[in-house]
Amino acid sequence: MTRPREVDVLVVGAGLAGLHAATLLARRGHDVLLAERRPTLTGAVRTTGIFVRKTLDDFPLPADCLGPPIRRVVLYPPDRRRPVTLDSDRDEFRVGDMGGLYLAAAGEATDAGVRIALATRYTGRRDGLCLLTGPGGPTEVRARFVVGADGARSAVARDLGLDRNRHLLVGAEEVFPVPAGDRPPTFSCVIDPSLAPGYLAWVVDDGRHAHVGVAGYPDRFPAGLRAALDRFAATAPGLAGVKRPADVERRGGPIPVGGLLRRIGGADGLLVGDAAGAVSPLTAGGLDPCLRLSEHAADVLDRALRTGPAALTAYDGAALRARFRGRLLLRHGLAQVRTPAAAAAGFALLRTPPGRAVARRVLFGDRSFPEPAPGAVGARIG
Repeated sequence: MTRPREVDVLVVGAGLAGLHAATLLARRGHDVLLAERRPTLTGAVRTTGIFVRKTLDDFPLPADCLGPPIRRVVLYPPDRRRPVTLDSDRDEFRVGDMGGLYLAAAGEATDAGVRIALATRYTGRRDGLCLLTGPGGPTEVRARFVVGADGARSAVARDLGLDRNRHLLVGAEEVFPVPAGDRPPTFSCVIDPSLAPGYLAWVVDDGRHAHVGVAGYPDRFPAGLRAALDRFAATAPGLAGVKRPADVERRGGPIPVGGLLRRIGGADGLLVGDAAGAVSPLTAGGLDPCLRLSEHAADVLDRALRTGPAALTAYDGAALRARFRGRLLLRHGLAQVRTPAAAAAGFALLRTPPGRAVARRVLFGDRSFPEPAPGAVGARIG
């Protein structure tokens, strides 16, 4: 084995969280290596790619990688009768072409000086060295700090002795093009615990592509996740006149919904994105939190690289986690809805003015990932 490569920061995982953190650090003059196990950034996409208005307002995402804006959400009870339709006077959602967004973000990272190693798997740490295996065989990397952007079941979190996600949903989705028409772009959600236990089934039709998916607690799918998706896709609402093709893009993976983890940083590195649990416990949305937490992570690591590891104490998940208390309570409540009858009873509240107001606040609200506590390292991230 050759002499260990030395870098300032090793980032593991080239999702939006890892790419964003790597780019920000490289722009500040640090030597950054990003290792990604996939051979191409356009393959094995795990996220639906739904961006909320707050993210679209605050981050300069490439417009040509975003679908048409969506202003309508339709909520369905288990029997799909008398749905609740919510319309916003603002553009609330856009679905990203995630392969295109990854490539654009990788281009920015490369331009900033990040070295991206595709088809390179992180295999662990030994004697302070990070072990990678890529096309050229095993490699040892000596990094001053490691960033775990390697997903909900983070190996970096394990090796750094940080917290790991314990509360996970699993999701599966089909994506396929749809013919243009006069139907308004719509985000449809079905609340049915017999179909999507502990979460929901969804259809996003933005006039260009349809995303049809289900997610829930893995031990509650009676016939398995794939069977649940097939069952839902056969009768998915919101796709009148649209034929489901035989050839579809399939996505899927674990979704952490336990809230931001408490210990997301230590003397040797930190976690971002799904690895840090930076996902809304209620809506399971993770794109806005991943970008904002990556900005905070880059600020903290920049300070640590210049002044020493003590600066990493500012990266405190426990302090930020307190801001998720309300959403964690709602997640707990949703997890207790186990039968269609219970879901139907709860859905009746959505038809009332207070229920509709709560739904609008959750779906169309202005809240985003919380800011660090006063005095923490970093600029605004919320």
